[in-house]
Amino acid sequence: MRLPVLSPFRLDLTVDALRRLAANVVDVVAPDGTFYRALRDERGTAMVAIRVNDSRSIEVRATGRDAERWLPWVERMLGTQVDLREWYARSAGIGWLHALATDLKGLKPPRYPSAWEACAHAVVFQQISIHAAAAIMRRLVELLSEPLTVGDVRCFPFPDPLQWLAAGESALRAAGLSQNKVAHLRSAAAAFSDGTIRESALATLSTPQVADELAQIRGIGPWSAAVVSLRGLGRLDTFPQRDSGVARSVALLAGTSVNLDEVLAALGPTRGMLYFHLLLGRLRQPPAGRNQRRVSPVEGGV
Repeated sequence: MRLPVLSPFRLDLTVDALRRLAANVVDVVAPDGTFYRALRDERGTAMVAIRVNDSRSIEVRATGRDAERWLPWVERMLGTQVDLREWYARSAGIGWLHALATDLKGLKPPRYPSAWEACAHAVVFQQISIHAAAAIMRRLVELLSEPLTVGDVRCFPFPDPLQWLAAGESALRAAGLSQNKVAHLRSAAAAFSDGTIRESALATLSTPQVADELAQIRGIGPWSAAVVSLRGLGRLDTFPQRDSGVARSVALLAGTSVNLDEVLAALGPTRGMLYFHLLLGRLRQPPAGRNQRRVSPVEGGV
């Protein structure tokens, strides 16, 4: 199948922002650059493979019947139709950010397939480095989910809320979660499974209202709600600001101290794109010298 994309679009950058690290077993990239994901709906689970077709489209392949039903999922997940002209215009007025946006031109804002998945990631990634959080999430996914294999590629579908609720606390703790995070994840899983939080309802709310709705979940504060809004609902008008890693990432990439509030005000409703640019910009930095402290791109966030 062919899925049109709104230029500029780079599949590699967008997938990197979605998956964060290569150790991700849910979002898998093959040596030839094809992106694989196991997606699940009420009709079953399918492996979806996505690769570049030409400058105006991507090729999507899927296992099983009625493969066309996955096209809207892929469009949302990779932001293929998101118009970023305002982002490029606004970021052009900020010297260091203009250089970063130019280097990463074609990066679209990715979304997890569900708000639930975004919420689970927000909890696991709270207050720890990206590498530690990714390792914990990988162990959890491998514990709770069964892989789908096509050829040499193996993907784990992201566990649904009921799978998290069915897991024993000792198993979740053994994977690296703290007692508080186990409680937070169970609170989130219960809210999504019993209908207290419904993604269809969240989609109709303003971004501040989404934050108020998510506050019903134990452990979901302003930062986590912003992550869910951005990574789960595609709200570019929000930015996970209360993050110890953000200021350091901005200073590193800008080469000097920056007033983040002024930057966010200048970016206006496109401020969420800063999150993804900081993430990829920091991950692309060379490792710190032997005598330098390595600053994580995600200490509670980006």
